[in-house]
This record gives sequence, structure tokens and C-alpha cells, in this order.
Amino acid sequence: QVQLAESGGGLVQAGGSLRLSCAASGNIFSINGMGWYRQAPGNERELVANWRKGGRITYADSVKGRFTIARDNEKNAAYLDMNSLKPEDTAVYYCNADITRSGLLATSTYWGQGTQVTVSS
Repeated sequence: QVQLAESGGGLVQAGGSLRLSCAASGNIFSINGMGWYRQAPGNERELVANWRKGGRITYADSVKGRFTIARDNEKNAAYLDMNSLKPEDTAVYYCNADITRSGLLATSTYWGQGTQVTVSS
């Protein structure tokens, strides 16, 4: 069993900053990628940022230059530093990870429970 635990959401004024954290736990052999998606009311879930094994990092155009994703391999964790936040960044943010469990050959995708980020104008 694998679980993703998120933390760090909240209410912030426009221009402010927040840091989201996501830690994976359980029967983990390897993490092949980790990242963040977000979903605002009435919108589809969209990629915010992720890293893939091998070093590739991807950002949505709307967050480039403002958000930074970081990883901690020892803690099986990922972090999203969000700066210069805008009201349009308001959404539920979900951690996402592609994980191979110990003893299995296949990789599965896991999701966190989501954390609300609200940016007031």
C-alpha cells in the first residue's frame, strides 16, 4: 500500500507565497515521477509542475518563473514553492506520483487527498 500525504495549503493574499509538501509512504521500491496538479471549480484538473526520473522538470506556462518544484529522495517527498501568487492560482492542489511498489513490476499512479489554496485579491 502507498499513500501520499499533503500539507501546506491555505489562504494568502495576492503576491504572497506558500509551500506545499507531499510525502509518499508505504511499500515503495522506486518513485519514477512526482508532481502537482490543480483543479479550480468548473475546470479540469491540470498539471502545475512535475519531475520525472532522469531529471526532467515540467511547469505549466501559467506558473513558470513563480513556482518551483523540489524533491527530497531520502524522504520520498516533493515540495512546491509558490511565489507571487495570483487569485487565478486558487484551486485544490493534488500531489501525484508514479511509484513502483516493492515486489511488483508495474508502476501505478497515486494521488493525494488534495489541499486547498486560496489567493485573495
